[in-house]
Amino acid sequence: MGFSLDKVVPWGRSFEEYVKMFNLSDDDLKRRILGCGDGPASFNASLTRRGGNVVSIDPIYNFDLIQIKNRITETYDVVIEQLRKNKDDYVWDTVPSVEELGRIRMSAMELFVSDYETGKNKRYIAGELPILPFENEAFDLALSSHFLFLYSEHLSAGFHVLALQEMLRVANEVKVFPIVTLNGAPSPHLNSVIESLENQKLRVEICKVDYEFQRGANQMLVVTQ
Repeated sequence: MGFSLDKVVPWGRSFEEYVKMFNLSDDDLKRRILGCGDGPASFNASLTRRGGNVVSIDPIYNFDLIQIKNRITETYDVVIEQLRKNKDDYVWDTVPSVEELGRIRMSAMELFVSDYETGKNKRYIAGELPILPFENEAFDLALSSHFLFLYSEHLSAGFHVLALQEMLRVANEVKVFPIVTLNGAPSPHLNSVIESLENQKLRVEICKVDYEFQRGANQMLVVTQ
């Protein structure tokens, strides 16, 4: 059956993973960046420490630190169990085991936790796609990690189009990773979403990246005005 979740869960990835997933250059990291659906990822905390300009938006930021920590603990057990059941669906070249992956993920989420109250309501904004509380072109680059396309069973093709249009309203460039579903299959929405965006005279590319943990998930969608 493959990896499955009954809802979107908070599961944070590291700064280094973001750089590889989105093929972020040193110049990219100097841009005004918006992370949509970042959850408890450490990208914001790490980039801020490096002097970057980044804002994350996620509905989980409606909650206080204790509530978020509880959600992370609940999610950890669910995700690790799913990974053990579907271990063959992942590439274990750089991460040797499920246990080590759990350690890496928790390390990233602990960094987020240590930064959350400092950045809350400034760099961590409560909200969610497809409506963003920002002015037009407030950012240079908008990122969506492990939300759009990954949760294709939960989110319609129409939702994806609206979300991408909204990200392009507030940023000049949008990158989405991955473009497969939770079980590793190509998203059933991908082709129709690309067609809809191209019909709006937007430039759409599928680009290979130097990152693959979920088997077959080594491409991102890039959309520009």
